[in-house]
Amino acid sequence: MQTLFSTEGLPPRNGFKLWRELLGERLVPIEVERLDDDGPFQGRLDVAEIGPLHISRLTQSALRCETTPSAARRHDRSGMVVVLFKLAGLSTSLQDGREAVQRPGDMVVLDHRPSVLTTHVNSQALFLELPRERLERVLGSTRLYTGLSVGADLASTKLTTTFLHELIRVRHQLTPDAAERMAAVGVDLILASLAERLAREAPRPLHGSVVVQRAKAYVEANLQDPTLDPPQLAVATGVSLRRLQELFHERGQHISDWIWERRLAMAAKRLADPACLHLPIGTLAYGCGFTSQAHFARRFRKRHGLTPREYRDASALKGAGTLSRP
Repeated sequence: MQTLFSTEGLPPRNGFKLWRELLGERLVPIEVERLDDDGPFQGRLDVAEIGPLHISRLTQSALRCETTPSAARRHDRSGMVVVLFKLAGLSTSLQDGREAVQRPGDMVVLDHRPSVLTTHVNSQALFLELPRERLERVLGSTRLYTGLSVGADLASTKLTTTFLHELIRVRHQLTPDAAERMAAVGVDLILASLAERLAREAPRPLHGSVVVQRAKAYVEANLQDPTLDPPQLAVATGVSLRRLQELFHERGQHISDWIWERRLAMAAKRLADPACLHLPIGTLAYGCGFTSQAHFARRFRKRHGLTPREYRDASALKGAGTLSRP
């Protein structure tokens, strides 16, 4: 990762002041308080960009960082959330009435709303900012899981952390298209980890919502599998097919319709992606879980009013028009 800032070599009296200003610029203005006044303050910020992902690694002394209601209002980041991966030391988060400790390997989601994050000495963590819509489309309101530690004991969390470390390591070897796709895989793994954590010890009134969220996360991660169907999804989520159908019906949805809708959305995104122009329509269709090009064409035209080729051509013209503007 590229080092953006370090207190190493700075006069001791300036280190903490500059670090506090940096946090305000990179995140939102927050109230920062030192918890260890002995010795010089130590802070370092390393950054990496992988496709749309902006990853920051913060190494710092013991601090108490509070996002106040006024700061959250002044610097509206309501469309984004922060995902923290603990690398070293301990931290404690408080948001939405949930207080949790993060140990090395743990993950936690924090919203851009009032919160408190306390770090212990020699603390290090990765921070990723993700679109709120990306999480809520699969998992529901962030208020269900903000401030909830996702432990390193979960296999999905270990896999997610390992993947992100490797992605950072090989990022310079990736083409821009590959970087964007690998970043999307990383986000899918984060969603899977959160879904697995939510399924544990869920309060009974929320259990149905958690099951549906877990099912939707599984669908997102397996859209390319042509065998994905309601029975397979029920097995993957650990409930009977009848119960899963009931839960979807309660939300005005049918399982099969949801799966096809997500496949069509993925196909539309790829058809509009200039990086996928080299892919034949049939190859693209198979990559989105359709078993035949004819079946794909029928469903796509019914959904979008255009054939896949017409949709691709229209998207290309729209993109060219955007590029030609002064």
